Amino acid sequence: MKVLHIDSGIFLEQSVSRQLSQEIVDKLKGNKEVTTVYRDLITNPVDHLTAEELLAEEKSVIDELVQELLAADTLVIGAPMYNFTIPTQLKAWIDRVLQAGVTFKYTEQGPQGLVNGKKVYIASGRGGIYSEGDAQALDHQESYLKQVLNFIGITDVTIIRAEGVNMGDEPRQQGLKKASKEIEALAL
Repeated sequence: MKVLHIDSGIFLEQSVSRQLSQEIVDKLKGNKEVTTVYRDLITNPVDHLTAEELLAEEKSVIDELVQELLAADTLVIGAPMYNFTIPTQLKAWIDRVLQAGVTFKYTEQGPQGLVNGKKVYIASGRGGIYSEGDAQALDHQESYLKQVLNFIGITDVTIIRAEGVNMGDEPRQQGLKKASKEIEALAL
């Protein structure tokens, strides 16, 4: 199995999403022969997309990122919630891999995803509780990622979430424990 492991949490050592994404990768490695490509969007950032890059004949960064995506069987994406959405570094990656004619195409029936047959695990870290109640309307993180992945044809998406991690030590530990139990229970 080929795994593309992407991290985007800006707090390198304290990042909940990094911790969870690594736990998921470790779980995957425990069950099968796994080759991993690791892309840390913080320590090795991808610049924000420019018109010049998009219109250039040579698109080396775009091509590299798209090829990593297409070569993977499974993606593990560490995606914390910052200000109700994803980190800008992860958005820069998304802007590169959503390529018309490569990862999706437009048809008379609308857009059609071209990246099929892949599994995605999203390691989601959230300071508050956004999976229920009134705050659920503020979730532009997990919902956005699922929509983007669906747009390019990836529909098999599992979210492992640790919520409430900035609400005190007890809620943090409860959120991490719940997420770790979900990872342990994954049927791979």
